[in-house]
Amino acid sequence: MTAIRAEFRERALKAIADPQLQSALEGATGRFRQARLAALAELPDADALRDHFKAIRQATLARLDEHLTTFERRATAAGARVHWARDATEATRIVVDIARQHGVSLAVKSKSMTAEEIHLNEALSAAGVTPVETDLGEWIIQLAGEPPSHIIGPAIHKTRQQVAELFSREAGRPLSADDIPALTATARQLLREKFLAAGLGISGVNVAVAETGSVVLVTNEGNGRLVTSAPPVHMAIMGVEKIVPTWQEAAVWLALLARSATGQPMSIYTSVITGPARPEDPDGPREVHILILDDGRSAALGTPFEEVLQCIRCGACLNVCPVYREAGGHAYGNPYSGPIGAVVAPLLFGLRDYPALPEASTLCGACLDACPARIDIPRLLLEWRAQSVRERVVPWYERLALRAVARVLAHERAWRAATRLARFIQRPFRQKGALRLPTTLDVARPRRLPALAERPFRELWERGEV
Repeated sequence: MTAIRAEFRERALKAIADPQLQSALEGATGRFRQARLAALAELPDADALRDHFKAIRQATLARLDEHLTTFERRATAAGARVHWARDATEATRIVVDIARQHGVSLAVKSKSMTAEEIHLNEALSAAGVTPVETDLGEWIIQLAGEPPSHIIGPAIHKTRQQVAELFSREAGRPLSADDIPALTATARQLLREKFLAAGLGISGVNVAVAETGSVVLVTNEGNGRLVTSAPPVHMAIMGVEKIVPTWQEAAVWLALLARSATGQPMSIYTSVITGPARPEDPDGPREVHILILDDGRSAALGTPFEEVLQCIRCGACLNVCPVYREAGGHAYGNPYSGPIGAVVAPLLFGLRDYPALPEASTLCGACLDACPARIDIPRLLLEWRAQSVRERVVPWYERLALRAVARVLAHERAWRAATRLARFIQRPFRQKGALRLPTTLDVARPRRLPALAERPFRELWERGEV
């Protein structure tokens, strides 16, 4: 268990020591932060709309089974085929079976965090189906053999020089990192062939609308529409929480999603899919399959963690989080990074496999301020920390130390004695009012911690010296 907890720290330290990665992370998250603030400033009563959206998400989750049943009935009436999966194993089996039934050897994919969650690419490859990511960022990291680094921008950790190197290798000719139009044209040329040859298109679902059985995809690239219309079969994968009762609630969702994610009033492409192509339609898939995935989500209902199901995967909390902005997405070890990932990963994959993530937070509250659904992520992180103590995930020596600290803090005399002892112990490490401690944190970036004052403020106050 200790080794598992140390993995996050090791990956984070490696990221912090990488100046190229640090520059890429700060540049990308900084642009997202500024764009979000500007977009929300232009929205009348943005705070009131966020409060309203919070109420919508709470009310929807309270009747989740009813809305999902309505969605299934309406989607089926529209000609779609709805599948239910309890976990990743069932989900990948369903997708692979559909691919086999249609003799599919090539599948094109639009961006989907849920597909990343169930490791769909690995399952398809094992079944002899070649998956090709067509979102530009996802394609870049697929070529690099890496997982996504950010919920919205999976390749934000890559520089244009690294992208040019990957594209040059794929195209079989040298491409300049300074010619961005040439790089995008190359990507367009290579991916367009895949759209036309694929037998299966796979997408995520940003929001599903129960009253019409429709799924909505929000993208900034045309690949999403090609994935869902060019191949003869379309598979949409959604978590059980990605549902609203009517289009009225969906409109609020969409008004906040793009503004929170990329700072746009509306994403460039907002596509609504209701069943397969009709006889009079000029294009579109012959079959539409919708896979509704649980994978541990329903277990959160009625628990202190239910609130996390209100998340719409906008990534706003990542962009403001001081830990994510230093450690990057890969440090988290799963598709869901940042503050929301530190809550979601233990829920979906188990606390014992991700014991360090709830601790990877300063609890500064920036994520709560940024969240369009006002999810109290700091509270949820504290819930997981408490759970880790109850389940004895925390090593025995840490539990012992924490109990000792709690007892000291609970008694004034013990606290005063402890601080006097600390002032004495710190003297060999004190330099000009600060502490220079021998810690592994200094490997990445030397830091000087403030030293305890020789006389505490309380003493100065009691003696009238301040």
